Amino acid sequence: MTHHPEHDPLADLTAAGVAVWLDDLSRELLAGGGLRSLVAARHVVGVTTNPTIFASALSRGDRYNEQLADLAAGNADVDTAVFIVTTDDVRAACDILAPVHVRTAGLDGCVSIEVDPRLSHDAAATAEMARLLWTTVNRENLYIKIPATQEGLAAITEATSQGISVNVTLIFSLERYRAVMDAYLSGLEQAHTVGLDLAAIRSVASFFISRVDTEVDARLDRLGTPEADALKGSAAIANARLAYQAHEQLTASERWQRLARLGARPQRPLWASTGVKNPAYPDTKYVAGLIARGTVNTMPGATLEAFADHGQVSGDTMTGGYDRSRSFLDQLAAAGIDFDDVTAYLERDGLAKFDKSWSELGATVAAEMEHQRA
Repeated sequence: MTHHPEHDPLADLTAAGVAVWLDDLSRELLAGGGLRSLVAARHVVGVTTNPTIFASALSRGDRYNEQLADLAAGNADVDTAVFIVTTDDVRAACDILAPVHVRTAGLDGCVSIEVDPRLSHDAAATAEMARLLWTTVNRENLYIKIPATQEGLAAITEATSQGISVNVTLIFSLERYRAVMDAYLSGLEQAHTVGLDLAAIRSVASFFISRVDTEVDARLDRLGTPEADALKGSAAIANARLAYQAHEQLTASERWQRLARLGARPQRPLWASTGVKNPAYPDTKYVAGLIARGTVNTMPGATLEAFADHGQVSGDTMTGGYDRSRSFLDQLAAAGIDFDDVTAYLERDGLAKFDKSWSELGATVAAEMEHQRA
């Protein structure tokens, strides 16, 4: 009787060239050994954080109490306390992932931390904050997350030119994605001019997925026709496929080839917001539908476990679907969905959500410090 080893969908995903990252971090995951076991058993090779994740981590459990009590005793203000607590968590996560960083020759084993979202429309302040986070965490396997706002583009170039690895976040439109790729290449060109080692600089571009379907589906529902109904649930993956095509076009360009010869690493497309918001859709939809070599998928814990349990890898599900994806977006336009308006709205909404989470994070920290002082 032949013994079939237990099927391991996340191993299959890794073998297909997709880096599996966890979209979550808390002191509980760090101190309780959860992150270590995800690296060991779930093929996790990276971690992403954002203000919402930190707000949620701080509002649960008591792992932060002692540190917040110390900060309160030292009369730290709320922004300082938030900065210290989050950079400490990210540094600890960087250390847990350091062996992966070594094993993958610097490609993976990285942790992302976000600049204060209140700075998203101030390029100079964003670049300054990126530098401060970079030097404070002080780990080479760190990424600084900068939102892909119009103002963020200059900060991406600036940070990259100083040798800081950037995770560009909140990308929704193809047009903005092309501008993001351009900003990264400009940063690399400037870094080369001042003699920095390009091989030490990394970048990922976080393209948001599920929120696109949520918004497009809501607009299709408002149209209320059977034709509109038939278009639901396909916009996000179509948009991401065209983003991957844009990435391929860029890596074929002479401009990129020149940088690659100088040792530069490609900016990998990263699929973010891959948890399914609509329970009618398969819970692995935004993993199985976005498989292509040289990409990253950052998953919330529940999506990671769902894929580990019943995910299916049927090879590359991205390349070859470009014409179909473009014609799908044409169908949306014909139905009366203004996709440019969708992506512009989602960027504004995404920034507003991060702002709100940042305020909640501050409020949670302030309340806990107040409680410790009492």
